[in-house]
Amino acid sequence: MQTRPSTDAEPLAEQASQTLRQVFGFDRFHAGQEAVVSRLLSGRSSLAIFPTGGGKSLCYQLPSLLLDGLTVVISPLIALMKDQLDFLVSRGVPAARLDSSLTRDETLEVHDALNAGRLKLLYISPERLGSERFLRSLGRRKIALLAVDEAHCISEWGHNFRPDYLKIARLAKQLKIQRVLALTATATPQVARDIAEGFAVAQDDIVQTGFYRPNLKLYVTPCEPTEKDRLLLSRFRERPPGPTIVYVTLQRTAEKVAELLSSNGFDARAYHAGMETEDRNEVQESFMASDRMIVVATIAFGMGIDKANIRNVYHYNLPKGLESYVQEIGRAGRDGKASVCEMLACADDVITLENFSYGDTPTREAVAGLVGDVLGRGERFDVSEYRLSIRHDVRPLVVKTLFTYLELEDILQSTGPFYSEYKFQPQKSSREIFGRFDRDRADFLRGVFRHAVKGRTWFSLDIEKVGRETGQPRERIVAAIGYLEETGDLIVQAAGVRHGYQLRNRPSSLPELCDRLSQRFHQREQQDIARIQRVISYAQSESCWTRHLLAYFGEERAACGHCGQCEGQPPRPLAPARRVPLAEREKAEVQRLFAERHESIASPRQATRFLCGLSSPATTRARLRAHPMFGAFASSPFHEVLALAKSAWTKDNDRPLTDARS
Repeated sequence: MQTRPSTDAEPLAEQASQTLRQVFGFDRFHAGQEAVVSRLLSGRSSLAIFPTGGGKSLCYQLPSLLLDGLTVVISPLIALMKDQLDFLVSRGVPAARLDSSLTRDETLEVHDALNAGRLKLLYISPERLGSERFLRSLGRRKIALLAVDEAHCISEWGHNFRPDYLKIARLAKQLKIQRVLALTATATPQVARDIAEGFAVAQDDIVQTGFYRPNLKLYVTPCEPTEKDRLLLSRFRERPPGPTIVYVTLQRTAEKVAELLSSNGFDARAYHAGMETEDRNEVQESFMASDRMIVVATIAFGMGIDKANIRNVYHYNLPKGLESYVQEIGRAGRDGKASVCEMLACADDVITLENFSYGDTPTREAVAGLVGDVLGRGERFDVSEYRLSIRHDVRPLVVKTLFTYLELEDILQSTGPFYSEYKFQPQKSSREIFGRFDRDRADFLRGVFRHAVKGRTWFSLDIEKVGRETGQPRERIVAAIGYLEETGDLIVQAAGVRHGYQLRNRPSSLPELCDRLSQRFHQREQQDIARIQRVISYAQSESCWTRHLLAYFGEERAACGHCGQCEGQPPRPLAPARRVPLAEREKAEVQRLFAERHESIASPRQATRFLCGLSSPATTRARLRAHPMFGAFASSPFHEVLALAKSAWTKDNDRPLTDARS
């Protein structure tokens, strides 16, 4: 479709209103949308804090049609990209996405449209920014607007910190992008300040509409673990049917509860990250088309789901924080009709949630092992985060976070991600490919591909080796491969992703640095534990639940008049969590586990994570999840299991099987 840049003769506000009607089919803006759009059209960055379902996407979709250049939308939600793209294409908006689900032909079509300047909107995932070929391609474009969805991920103290998001903020500065739109549905005042600082958003350009949803009826029912199934079944029998999500913490719980509901005559399906992609997609598509289906899901479900008529959201297990809770219940009632959100609150769930947090926190020894490894690699170096994760048996996110902390400490500076190897399959003859270039460029390409090693179906290029032997800079070699991929001359696969770093300052005291980093991880752990406790406080609140929830996000409001408390439900404290003492019998079981001498369970803490049902890179690689002891003590507090594992540990077990124990 044809779009026009704004002019003095036609005020920006009028153009925006006209586009709203003609392209998107709306007569008026929803709350906050016009304020955000006007800021972007006037060249300013903005932070939009709208509730789930509050219309955040229009805030970048509409300006993209009026700005001169490309709007790039970064979102971790492939489902959201697909849904929005279908809508935009149906309205004639030139938009596309680049993600791992596209076929080669689809990817080539997107690159063709980009190169021809036909696109106004491009959706990508944060991981796409790890591709050096894509970053070079992005650097050649005129980017009018960068929109960052789920922007709370930039905050280290938010509920879903992702180190890659800090790199998005730096990338915006490097590419000299004039305006950035950060969007989130879950920002406390502290997190909002972090987002604004990261993306250089002025205080006056933060637009917050409020989290209150008058059509959501909030209930909390304290209960014992043995009561949950009965209560859940009674709710489905008593309340009108409608599309429903039941949130659980563990994958096995999703399967169990879905089976319970199905066996009682309800159309219920499980959904979790352990399922095959095809099965998850089939469940999601069935849910979207149904007017009464129930999905029993871990938090893997719901992100980016745009289904207006979800009538109920139940929390069979406690959410991990009020931020998560607001996001999850926000999927109900987007059509404005009354919807029920009920939490079956059981203190036993606290143990499982806390164990996840404790299990993710690396020990001081693990931090020291990682830091010593990294800082011993010279002034300029590159690493595979995946290999570091396995070597030190810490989750990849911990490795990413550690590197982020070292950058914040001004110890390291990232020089960017790259791939050590490229594999390719020619789609045309060498004569046809080289014949399109002048003599110098053709000779350069011949020199590069002369070093390709032929396998059974792919040719391989070791980029560093090619650079040394041809004397050509890496940047030129990679750019050439990227160009030939975009034009369809090659099918390309990158392998061996590595991250480059430069040592800026050596720490004056390595032990003190490790102490600070370890303390930082410990603070994050305590933040996670505090979030869980705030859920307990909410569940036991003696006043309006809606008001309690809104106050956490800095919004003052009178009692809602329609939650369980306001309707007269008496407050009830949660019964204390059941504690099953770990005794000699359990100690003997742990000793037998150690006696099996698994290399991935070579320390008491590794054993504790395993016994609590927490996977690690080492146990995953060893394929031990099917072991009968995996998760055997999942209902016991992490520190109690750790004490038991230490008591079962003997000198015979103490042997150097791993590079660093976490």
